[in-house]
Amino acid sequence: MAAGMDLSPAFTILEGGYNSKDNNKVSAMENQSPESLDKLKQTTSGKPPRHLSVMRQSMSSMRMLAAADLATDVGVINKSSSDEKSDFLPVFRSGSCAEEGPKRYMEDEHVCIDNLVDHLGETADVPSPGAFYGVFDGHGGTDAALFVKNNILRFIVEDSQFPICVEKAIKSAFLKADYAFADDSTLDISSGTTALTALIFRRTLIIANAGDCRAVLGRRGRAIEMSKDHKPNCTSERLRIEKLGGVIYDGYLNGQLSVARALGDWHMKGPKGSACPLSAEPELQETNLTEEDEFLIMGCDGLWDVMSSQCAVTICRKELMHHNDPERCSRELVREALKRNSCDNLTVIVVCFSQDPPPRIEIPQSRVRRSISAEGLNLLKGVLDCN
Repeated sequence: MAAGMDLSPAFTILEGGYNSKDNNKVSAMENQSPESLDKLKQTTSGKPPRHLSVMRQSMSSMRMLAAADLATDVGVINKSSSDEKSDFLPVFRSGSCAEEGPKRYMEDEHVCIDNLVDHLGETADVPSPGAFYGVFDGHGGTDAALFVKNNILRFIVEDSQFPICVEKAIKSAFLKADYAFADDSTLDISSGTTALTALIFRRTLIIANAGDCRAVLGRRGRAIEMSKDHKPNCTSERLRIEKLGGVIYDGYLNGQLSVARALGDWHMKGPKGSACPLSAEPELQETNLTEEDEFLIMGCDGLWDVMSSQCAVTICRKELMHHNDPERCSRELVREALKRNSCDNLTVIVVCFSQDPPPRIEIPQSRVRRSISAEGLNLLKGVLDCN
């Protein structure tokens, strides 16, 4: 970009209704007649224009139309109080697919439980309906991934905080699983695994993540990321690692590991309970599911290395509209990742929240005319030419 180029907006925001993220919304004032603009100049100079009430009504209408159009563009839906008190209850259907990919060994593990009461028994103190899902991307062998897969749910439901404070129970369970793995002398405790879990009670979805697996919610065709990839180069992770004495070489924690959080890998950790650069503590994100939330995609980094979250949601929604089968959706996502030359193991889980396929989305035509001035067009051309 040319030095000194002025990229300030070519229009004035009248009432602060938009921010810099919305600067693709060109001001409707550019389309006003010279007479209307002349009236506006009179207003700014302190002279009341003729037909002031008409002008105010016109400008107010334009702002309302622009706001409505912006909400349509980003998929914002204004919910009434009756929507917030909706009696919607999700129905859980899931499918999964796991492939070695180009690697010689399969080190991923996963778990799908659509009905927690059936799985744990009638005596279990769990809300209904409930479901549990997990993806565990192992490295340095399969011991850590298999151990966490087989034990993480038990550590959650047996925690003293469960079910009163589920978030604390989940965080505690991750650490307990990490310590229990270290104490098992029959296992290779130098192996490690990332862990991504989804625990759902009625409408409440709680995602817990330690590592670079990812959970993405499909909300009427939009991708809503429910977890953050814990890569060593991530700013927050880098600061935490360096504060605890760790270093990052070419994107690898202490030159060895491409993730900043994992269970296992005890050759890289200090005594139990001590803070160390490689953390087993998960980050949690919670949301209340609504009719807008159609499905959840959980996948290891082998998927996300070659595919964006939005791309995965678009593929999944299209497949569900065609055959309404979450297992076929997961296979299609794995197949597409292999086509894009993913070089890792691939594990994908798709969870649907309704028995019905996603509805077709009708996009209303915009009621606001968009235009750009010749000056603005030339400025845009200049910016593009400089890049």
